[in-house]
Amino acid sequence: MAEKLTTDKKQTPNTLFGKENYIWIIAGIVVMLIGLALMMGGDSKDPNVFTNNEVYSFRRITLAPILILAGLGLEVFAIFRKPKA
Repeated sequence: MAEKLTTDKKQTPNTLFGKENYIWIIAGIVVMLIGLALMMGGDSKDPNVFTNNEVYSFRRITLAPILILAGLGLEVFAIFRKPKA
């Protein structure tokens, strides 16, 4: 006769990431979006005039790429972080 194969334990889904990992992933995405928003251009009063100060500002050339790389670093951290048992 066929035996019934059941266990009394509750089966918990074996997920790859824990709740904290998803929080870190969302935080990394938010940091990257802030960096992209800082890199965006503003409206120019005259499109035929090139203004160095607007295009090559500290915010667009230095701060925004640093935030984007920091967001990517957070993503790597979130992926490799072991979830707590």
